[in-house]
This record gives sequence, C-alpha cells and structure tokens, in this order.
Amino acid sequence: MNCLIVDDNKLARTVLKHLISGLDFLSLAADCENILEATNIINNQKIDLMLLDVEMPKISGLDFLKTMPNHPLVILISAKAEYAVQAFEYNVVDFLVKPVKEDRFLKAIYRAKEIYESKNRLLEVNKEFFFIREKGISTKLVINDILYLQALGDYVNIHTASKRYTIHYTLSAIEKELPPSKFMRIHRSYLVALDKIEAVEEGTAFIYQLPLPVGDNQRAELMKRLNLL
Repeated sequence: MNCLIVDDNKLARTVLKHLISGLDFLSLAADCENILEATNIINNQKIDLMLLDVEMPKISGLDFLKTMPNHPLVILISAKAEYAVQAFEYNVVDFLVKPVKEDRFLKAIYRAKEIYESKNRLLEVNKEFFFIREKGISTKLVINDILYLQALGDYVNIHTASKRYTIHYTLSAIEKELPPSKFMRIHRSYLVALDKIEAVEEGTAFIYQLPLPVGDNQRAELMKRLNLL
C-alpha cells in the first residue's frame, strides 16, 4: 500500500515515518507539511492510504477532505480528541489522538489494510441473501441477518450480530439491491435494517445498543417508517 503523511509538524511526521518503516506492506510515497504539497502528490501518484493531520495551516485536514469526493483511505490524526465525531462524517478509517501510540497506530493500519484488500471481493445479490466472493471462495450472508451498513468511501462495512464484512462497493449501489421495505438510509453514511432498531433518541438510532447517527433530513421519514407514536 502506498501511503502519504500530511502534517505540518516535523516531529509528528518523523514519528509516523518510523512506525511505517516497520511494516513491510506499507510504502511511504512522501511526507508533506502542507495541503498544497499533498495535492500535488495525490494528483501524480497512486496513494492508497493518507495519514492526515486535522489542524493544518490555511486549509485544515477536514476541509481538504471536503474537496476530495474520491479520496484514498484516510486515517485522521489530531491532538484534540473532540474532532473524532466530526472526522467520521468523512468516512475515514480511523481517528488517532496525538501523541500517537504504536499499538493504536497498528490497529488503525491493519484496519486500513483489511479494507484495502477487500477490493478483491465481489458481491452477488439475491432477494434473500448475499454471496460475497473473495479469492475463489463464496460466503453466503442472509439479508435478514444484516443489522446495518456503513459507507467508507468506495467501501462498505456490512455488520451482522456476529461478524463484519468489508467490500469494495458503494453504499448507494448496495441500497438499490436491498428491499426498500426493510432498509432505510438514516444518514449519508448509514443504511439500517428497520426491524433491528431498538430505540430512537433525538438524532440517534440504537441497534444492539450501538448508537448510529440519524441525519436531520432523514429524521421525519424514519419516525414515519417506525410508526412512532
């Protein structure tokens, strides 16, 4: 995987470069101190993973993502943990708090690797089940077992009660294949099985006690679909 570091702090870049050097499946394309440098790299090289600082001069990391509808996999990094909630609005792989600890870094990197490798997965959809094909093996996934689906750029996480699948697909493409009577997009990044929702509180829906965001534009429709009194 070709990766790119974007951080205006030299020490932070040095730490990340050291961590990357210990992983043979990562190749560091460049480390940049500003968004302009990063843009030039991305436009001229294939970047699979970007380690992006949030607080950057002139243009923040989050603003940078706004300009990239098809960005590579991204791990956002910041000294301020409060950016975490906002960060996941941009379908990032993970959010790391500075100073970055090695164990937490590795967890994020291996998650990115799993998503990257899911490019080889193909999806076949039936009215009652999925077949996810990977490396010649087809795995059956019953649609009624799905709790929710989460968009992650050009990838989708499919969550069941016991397992998570990651496929190289878009949420919009899968949404067209699923029965609309059973599933609803409650947020630009989340498609849920309506019968798996246990509770709704303000802008949050709960599935297996896991809170999922409900978009302002979807809230009224969700209440209607759930026959909320």
